[in-house]
Amino acid sequence: MTALWTSLDVAAATEGTTSGDWDADGISIDSRSVSIGDLFVAVEGPNFDGHDFVVEALERGASAAVVTRIPADGKQTVNEDRLVIVKDTTVALQSLARAARTRMSGRVAAITGSVGKTTTKEALTLAMSRQGLAHATSGNLNNHWGVPLSLTRMPAATEYAILELGMNHAGEIDPLSRMVRPHVAVVTTVEAVHLEFFGAVSEIADAKAEIFLGLEPGGIAIIPADNPHYDLLALAAKNAGAASIVSFGTDNGAAYRLIAWAVSEAGTRIAADVNGKRLVYDIGMTGKHMALNSLAVLAAVDALGGDIEQAAGDLNDMTPPTGRGARSTIPLPHGTFSLIDESYNASPASIAALAEALNATRKKGRVILALGDMLELGGGSDALHADLATPIACDGIDCVFTAGSGMRHLHDALPASQATGHAASSEELVSLITQFIEPGDVVAVKGSFGSRMSVVVDALKNLGQQTQTAVNGG
Repeated sequence: MTALWTSLDVAAATEGTTSGDWDADGISIDSRSVSIGDLFVAVEGPNFDGHDFVVEALERGASAAVVTRIPADGKQTVNEDRLVIVKDTTVALQSLARAARTRMSGRVAAITGSVGKTTTKEALTLAMSRQGLAHATSGNLNNHWGVPLSLTRMPAATEYAILELGMNHAGEIDPLSRMVRPHVAVVTTVEAVHLEFFGAVSEIADAKAEIFLGLEPGGIAIIPADNPHYDLLALAAKNAGAASIVSFGTDNGAAYRLIAWAVSEAGTRIAADVNGKRLVYDIGMTGKHMALNSLAVLAAVDALGGDIEQAAGDLNDMTPPTGRGARSTIPLPHGTFSLIDESYNASPASIAALAEALNATRKKGRVILALGDMLELGGGSDALHADLATPIACDGIDCVFTAGSGMRHLHDALPASQATGHAASSEELVSLITQFIEPGDVVAVKGSFGSRMSVVVDALKNLGQQTQTAVNGG
């Protein structure tokens, strides 16, 4: 198997010096997760210095390390043959990323958006991996560390690269897009997320539109037709030199138009008009927002030169990433309940979408929401939390548990029939909700990552483990 990087490749790309002759099969900037054969890049941040962990990384099996100086742990001096000496390790990582992009002759898609970018990235990766050698962002490595890391891990023979670009401040996506140089740039949506760092949602739209600045000549922009900031995004794409702008949504003018959606055994059945052609397909995720994301995926497949109909069929195999809608059936002494884990992130738009999806999937039993604080919403945070009472009430959720100071405002705004319980933290919410669950319930847990609603998910899963232990006589 061809090595991902050779010592000569790394030295040339980073303008570094090395006396070693080695190969690297992966790239790491975290000594704790180094795999045998990785190249460890000793990046420096405001609160850490990777040089402190070079010896550990090499002991764990790293082939070599990129450093600015020869490190030592006081017990042993590192073999210089296993080092690449550079002026700046962060710049070296970026240079290695650009070299990886340059040597790859395939097609590249970049994805951003206030909501849904990771799920869309995973779905597009699934579709393109069935049509060629695909490489994608792992998890949510979408920032100034993660994007270059994702690029450096990309094999030279990659035919389709799918990269996620994230931000919480203006100006962050611009350099990432120019590094990625996408042929296709997708914006899933623009919503009230990260408002703590922006004066208005329109400023978020401007920040997301930075993804078009790195478009390759002939590049294609894919944007949401239903979004209030469609015109802003379309103008930004045009000004950045996009050769064509493709829209998706429910709007009659959308090139990829959602005609209808309904809950199916697989997740969601979708009827769509794709450039004038009727297409019916299933996706392994539930909700209108997931249906819309799937249209963005099909538009990207087409823009990458893939087969749309094959991709539509393959999306039936898509399952939500951990913390973003993963479903499980949890046993109880006298039945089961369904758990939906959306504990990774939350925004007003995504919680409203979840409520709508839950209403569409309603069968028997109670529908229960457990919500943690939405973070980084700025001065309007209290009102944005309270305003969730309207979509939640309209979508017929039976019971709502809330945790955190922000969600206290939602709890107070809900009718007493829905406001089932509130706690100061996710940890304190555990005892309230675990005692409340009954067979037949559908329980959805959601909150921003920092609100730690994964604690509630773990506690609910533990109910099933306790049941299994009891059944097995433990």
